[in-house]
Amino acid sequence: MSDAQKRQRYDQFGHAGLGGAANGSGHFTNVEDIFSQFGDIFSEFGFGGFGGFGGSRSRGGQRVSKGSNLRVKVTLNLEEIAKGAEKKLKVSKYVACDECGGSGARGREGYTTCSTCNGSGHVTRIANTMLGRMQTTSPCPTCDGEGKIIKDKCLKCHGEGIVKGDDVIKINIPAGVGEGMQLNVAGKGNAARRGGVNGDLLVLIEEVKHPDLIRDGNDLIFLLYLSFPQAALGDTVEIPTVEGKVKIKIDAGTQPGKILRLRGKGLPEVNGYGRGDLLVNINVWVPQKLSRDEQKNIEKMIESDSFKPNPSSSDKGFFDRMRNYFE
Repeated sequence: MSDAQKRQRYDQFGHAGLGGAANGSGHFTNVEDIFSQFGDIFSEFGFGGFGGFGGSRSRGGQRVSKGSNLRVKVTLNLEEIAKGAEKKLKVSKYVACDECGGSGARGREGYTTCSTCNGSGHVTRIANTMLGRMQTTSPCPTCDGEGKIIKDKCLKCHGEGIVKGDDVIKINIPAGVGEGMQLNVAGKGNAARRGGVNGDLLVLIEEVKHPDLIRDGNDLIFLLYLSFPQAALGDTVEIPTVEGKVKIKIDAGTQPGKILRLRGKGLPEVNGYGRGDLLVNINVWVPQKLSRDEQKNIEKMIESDSFKPNPSSSDKGFFDRMRNYFE
């Protein structure tokens, strides 16, 4: 420790700071020198594997292949969304080879134990680093972490254990889903190579617009147009809902812009808690063309006090109606 420079390195790095380094001078000159001492330290974590077969995961120390996910789009109307729906989808994907049962080998004796890793699926390496000797474990490069090697490949799948095929998948879609939601059906994606774990089926929801009803979250909006006599005298009218048509009463003197709320006639929460409402927004239709007799009859009404605008305290203004809409 007579050398001040060596003593400084020892205080900073310990014994490893005095050993040989990448440039032979006893210290590291850049970041690359430092990380080069670690070797393939991160390989055991399985980064990568995003190719056509999906990747891999570990099982009992051996690498198990993971099938890739599939994405499909399902179109639903409001009636199906209100009740939930069962759909059957025909999907083209990778399936297990029926010739070898997904093993990739011909017969039971088609496999042999990997001689590099002795069937463990991984190899251990020791690297000298600035922190001392470090032991790392990574998948065996000979058998790709499977612990065994196919010596007699299946002629149909060429040892992969999977082939292209069609599958009919039945899925249950819960009530209350909406545009852009994605459902995950575990294990219904592409089959994995040689008996691995299947990928998932990702179902993207596409909502068809209703011809009469407008969706606002779990609430539904219907624009009801009344004739002037209906609004003035009152009436009983039929309106659509997701459960069929219902009749509602219109009070005499109903003003345009009034909103009627039908509790529980909207859509259910996707998690099953509660249900939205149906909001009936009333509009009064003003005729654009009148016959001569109709025009004369309406002109007679102009001077009548009943037809002169006279908002009372019972008639809520526009902002009051809008506030009630969002309550």
